[in-house]
Amino acid sequence: MIDAHHHLWDLEAIHYPWLMAKGVTRFFGDPAPIQRDYLLPEFREDAAGFHGSVHIQVGAESGLAEAKWVQSVADAAPDWAMAQVVFCDLTSSDLDAQLTEFASLSTVRGLRQIVGRAPEEDAVSGTNTLLQSDAFKDGLREAAVRGLSFDLQLTPPLMEATAKVLSDVPALKVALCHAGSPFDRTPEGIALWATQIRDLAALPHVSCKLSGLGMFDHSWTAARIAPIVQTCLDLFGPERAMFGSNFPVDSLSSSYATLLGAYQELIPEAMQPAVFGETARAFYRL
Repeated sequence: MIDAHHHLWDLEAIHYPWLMAKGVTRFFGDPAPIQRDYLLPEFREDAAGFHGSVHIQVGAESGLAEAKWVQSVADAAPDWAMAQVVFCDLTSSDLDAQLTEFASLSTVRGLRQIVGRAPEEDAVSGTNTLLQSDAFKDGLREAAVRGLSFDLQLTPPLMEATAKVLSDVPALKVALCHAGSPFDRTPEGIALWATQIRDLAALPHVSCKLSGLGMFDHSWTAARIAPIVQTCLDLFGPERAMFGSNFPVDSLSSSYATLLGAYQELIPEAMQPAVFGETARAFYRL
């Protein structure tokens, strides 16, 4: 079993500005309970029964420093299969040099540059404008040439425009984070998201992560996330769907065991080998 989306952090080794900001509530809630080290031994204890994972960059001050630290963590635990997705600004003038340096790390499989987190935060960060950037599209093309994947985090209103960008980069393997962040959990909101995500699902090079669903609903239940899970399985199929815990961020809304149990309840048994391991293993070359 492979957890396709989680984070680790050592607050002495790497600086995470967002994580150390005190008294700042984020779109996923109050981060105070996770403002502490979260290291591989604790994650492995949480993820009992899993045999490997994909570490996703998590807003370090230096994406390269974070990537090197994750590499050291993986090197120190050879019995745990780990790949990582790093942060890289695809619009940078020195993109080629950055990608070459990341390529020296054996665990690096892909990149993430967040397009959208939540409407209220995006209005401040301005990251939605990446979709209008020729440099961003060129960066995606360069990632594909180098055999790197792209982890896509965005919100539903951005899906149509993003699908148009990605349709021009068919060689790029894309993993849609958090089922596209359906932040409006009203019946009407879920119905609209289910329509919007079809634009991305129609692209064969886009896969979907069943992850992060607790960020916008700390009182979630299996029944409440069932329509999201079912829609993703219907549109992407098990060969393009993978489970990710989003721990420790999603520990703000449940234990790992509760999270895993809900997905095991909702995903048909015949699909579980793919969703809980095979899809991620193939996508991230574990």
